[in-house]
Amino acid sequence: MLVSIKDIKVKRRVRKDLGNLEDLKNSLRRYGLLNPITLNGKYELVAGERRLEAAKAIGWTNINANIIDNLSELSQLEMEIEENNQRKEFTDDELLEGYKRLERLRNPSIFRRIWNAIKSFFAWIVRAVKNWLKR
Repeated sequence: MLVSIKDIKVKRRVRKDLGNLEDLKNSLRRYGLLNPITLNGKYELVAGERRLEAAKAIGWTNINANIIDNLSELSQLEMEIEENNQRKEFTDDELLEGYKRLERLRNPSIFRRIWNAIKSFFAWIVRAVKNWLKR
């Protein structure tokens, strides 16, 4: 659900240090919000303070949010802690593998470019034949 940022209330939070938000702001600019924030029925923030603050900082006026009604104070605190506690950073090996794959996709080898051209050519032929048969 799209919510006006000015309507969101941020109450007492466990996290005190939001850290550097520059990378998150850049991500929001480039990809948008990948995971909505979480609010209770009174539009009080349950989870996603860093995302909310980054969105404010880049001038967003609305943000996607999941709204969960009828949460006890206990449940809200559990959700805040759970969301922040269950994140797992990539290991160094996972991150290295991810960047290697990204590099191969951004800069394919000559063989990959030839293969992609062949696939595109045959896909074009199939579409052309299907269009011709429809006549």
